[in-house]
Amino acid sequence: MKKIIMAMLLLTGIVGLAQREGNVHRKGMKDFTPEQIATLQTKKMTLALDLTEVQQSQIQTLNLENAKARKAKMDELKAMKEDGERKKPTQEERFAMQNERLDRQIAQKEKFKKILSPEQYDKWQKMAHHYSKHKKGIPRMKHKRIEGKQK
Repeated sequence: MKKIIMAMLLLTGIVGLAQREGNVHRKGMKDFTPEQIATLQTKKMTLALDLTEVQQSQIQTLNLENAKARKAKMDELKAMKEDGERKKPTQEERFAMQNERLDRQIAQKEKFKKILSPEQYDKWQKMAHHYSKHKKGIPRMKHKRIEGKQK
C-alpha cells in the first residue's frame, strides 16, 4: 500500500514539473528587446510566407511598432501592479479596452493586406487564427473537434 501511494505521489510530481516546463519558451520572450522580438517574428513570417526583401522590411517595421507598443503596455501594467493602484476595470473601461484592441487589429489587418500578396495574406490569416486559438488555451485536438461541430 505504501509503495502504491509513493508511486502516485512521484507520478503527480513528475506530471506537475512537465507541465511547468511547457511554458519555458514564453518566459524567455519577456527578456528580449522589442527589436529582437520583431526580428524573430519577421524571420518566422519570412519562412512561413516566403516574403520578399521589400516585404520583410515593411513587416519588420510593423512588428517593431507592435512590439514596442506591447512592451510599453506591459511596463505600464507592471508599474501599476507594483504601486498597488491596479484595480478591476469597470464595464465601460473593459468595453473601451476591447474596442481599442479590435481597432488595432483591424488596422493591422489592413496594413498586412497592403503588404502581402493575396495568397500570402490568406496563409497569414490562417496562421493568425490558429495562433489565437492556441493562445487562449484550447488544445489542438479539442480545437479541431469544436471547429468540426460548428461547420
